[in-house]
Amino acid sequence: MPDPWLVVIDPQRIFADPASAWGSPMWPDAAGVIATLLPRFEGRTILTRWIPPRRRPGSWEAYMKAWPFADRPATDPYFDLVDEFADVEAVVLDAPTFGKWDALRAVVGETPELVLTGVSTDCCVISTALPAADAGATLTVVSDACAGSTVENHAAALTVMGLYPPQITVRRSTDL
Repeated sequence: MPDPWLVVIDPQRIFADPASAWGSPMWPDAAGVIATLLPRFEGRTILTRWIPPRRRPGSWEAYMKAWPFADRPATDPYFDLVDEFADVEAVVLDAPTFGKWDALRAVVGETPELVLTGVSTDCCVISTALPAADAGATLTVVSDACAGSTVENHAAALTVMGLYPPQITVRRSTDL
């Protein structure tokens, strides 16, 4: 199997800003861990960005009505990468979905090895991990390089992803 890809899910201002309804209190610590991982994945790093869906089929219309503060143009600075990752040499993928597997597959292939990090553990990370594993990818979720909406939701999402070995392994950065 080729070398793994580091995937940093949605390191964006909207999730890092403590004043944001979607801001993760865990983000500063996770970002610090991610920064230590980046040099190990030079040339094999992907950063994703969630952008609001232009087309809103099914539940997306209700979702965007529930979160009107996020209903902005995709070019709004709130969707920019956080400053500490803005200049990282990486493939940047935008997707109007929580899960990023469909966007990732075009870059990494059908059965890659992925090291997942990012925000939010209990939304976009888990929504990426499960379909990727189901498609045959091998994933390591780096628990201390992920940030949940709350500590409890982060732990719950890690527990769920931990139920999928050997397709998904949950590890701390020091155990990689």
